[in-house]
Amino acid sequence: MTTTAVARSFAKINLGLYIGPPRADGFHELLTVYQTIGLHDVIRISAARGRGIEIRCDDPRVPRDESNTCSRIVEKVLAALQMTSRVAIEIEKRLPVQGGLGGASANAVAALLGLERALRKRLPATERLKIAAEVGSDLPLFLVGGKVLGVGRGEQVYPLPDLPPIACVVVTPEVRVSTPKAFAEWDRMQGLKAFSTRTSSPFEPKLTVPAASDKMNKLGRGLSAWLSELHSSAPSDFLKRGGRAENPLLELVRAGIENDFEQVVFPEFPELRDGKRALEHAGAKYASLSGSGSALYGLFASREAAERAAAKLRKQGWAAQATATLTRRQYWSRVVG
Repeated sequence: MTTTAVARSFAKINLGLYIGPPRADGFHELLTVYQTIGLHDVIRISAARGRGIEIRCDDPRVPRDESNTCSRIVEKVLAALQMTSRVAIEIEKRLPVQGGLGGASANAVAALLGLERALRKRLPATERLKIAAEVGSDLPLFLVGGKVLGVGRGEQVYPLPDLPPIACVVVTPEVRVSTPKAFAEWDRMQGLKAFSTRTSSPFEPKLTVPAASDKMNKLGRGLSAWLSELHSSAPSDFLKRGGRAENPLLELVRAGIENDFEQVVFPEFPELRDGKRALEHAGAKYASLSGSGSALYGLFASREAAERAAAKLRKQGWAAQATATLTRRQYWSRVVG
């Protein structure tokens, strides 16, 4: 007998992303705010007697072997449940591959949730998070949903207070950005900065990257101030700005947070810088690269403004979609269907 389940794997954007120093394990310290949004892929997963994992997808860029995050997480879930099964995973790809929207990571978490449903089994929340972090840095955020603080290499996640949904437009240029290469370029750039500002002896044999990130500290202070204001103000007072309601999420982005990857990705892919400017010219209150790219997003004052901007951008030749951020409750009400 074969049982089947369907799950939606929603995308995320990064509200600020600051890169810290390299770690002993080869990763970098990161500080970011993840935010799930309404764009998604669809995962159909079936379980039957037997053994093996099969990946099906019409997109040739999606791997169909054991390197696929869905395959890797299903293998770990079956081992944790001490079960064997023949699992088929069909990925209906709507999100870009290597787009900075967390598509592959979201696919894997949707596969985990779908497999639990197909098998009528459920792992403890702590075991889910452990498995997700082993498969990839972005996966745990999709076991929280909504607005999520990410630290460590991004896998340490903490739910942040949800705010009202805000309209956004996502632009997906036809370029692929390698995250490892972006990190390597960041390290090279930081090394050059350290060299240009160093005042120690010229005979010192080894150049080292600074051990701390002022930008990470800046984002931390900005987050603390933003959350403090959010919790210390009555909701009605906090939402009032000049006699009209405004989404308080914009308070966070107005703190001047940035995505450090823009410094290394935009010079290599000028069209991405152009995409950010196009979002701003279309009326975005804030625009940014998501993750290491190539997707860009803009936050808008209303759904109507976002839809008008998306239509305008499409006329200019950009692949643009209007959507909205998802609260944690919205996210979980839509993931499994």
